Amino acid sequence: MNFAPDLFSAGWHIFACLCGLGAGAWVIKTAPWRRLHDGHQLNALAGAAVILTLLWSLNAGVYPGLNLHILGAMATTLIFGPQLALVVLALALTGVTLNGSIEWAAIPINFLAMGIVPVALGALYFRLVERWLPKHFFVYIFINAFIGAMVIVLIQGLIASLMLFSAGAYPADKLLSEYLPFFLLLGFAEAWLSGMALTLMVVYRPEWVASFDDRHYLMNK
Repeated sequence: MNFAPDLFSAGWHIFACLCGLGAGAWVIKTAPWRRLHDGHQLNALAGAAVILTLLWSLNAGVYPGLNLHILGAMATTLIFGPQLALVVLALALTGVTLNGSIEWAAIPINFLAMGIVPVALGALYFRLVERWLPKHFFVYIFINAFIGAMVIVLIQGLIASLMLFSAGAYPADKLLSEYLPFFLLLGFAEAWLSGMALTLMVVYRPEWVASFDDRHYLMNK
């Protein structure tokens, strides 16, 4: 969404900074850093950050802060786990900031909206699916990768709209008519890209996908 810093008050920016610091401390303490000792895993993380940087740079919008672009949060959460997914999204956010798409002062608020919120939602969604639905390959692909990506984008769009409305950046009628409905279209695109990416990875490189285990999803099915 590429929020501009002047859309939010100082209180919002302080809150976003505190959330970012908390998330950063959690990542440093709990992330599975040993996975990155494998050069393939490290290359996959760096490659994902570059791809998301390019996707986030290709955005469409009419008003400041009302930009739309592929998010990729659900796919990165499934592939890397929530901690490393935040690392990937932070690197992508740094990339789009370096190319001038986002102002440096807006990094905390954008990381909150495009990193912390969707990754937390994606991790929660995956846990609920794991708990209530059978562990089956097609459940993983269609419910987690396809439908999950769409659901997370729609909820994230709703939360972003609530943030803009609560901050007084835009009135509710403008957000409801000229912003939020487009997340439906974005959700379909996100679902297809996420689903195809996860399908290819679990078929050809399942060991790269942190949330996928052959013993649970393929054996004796």
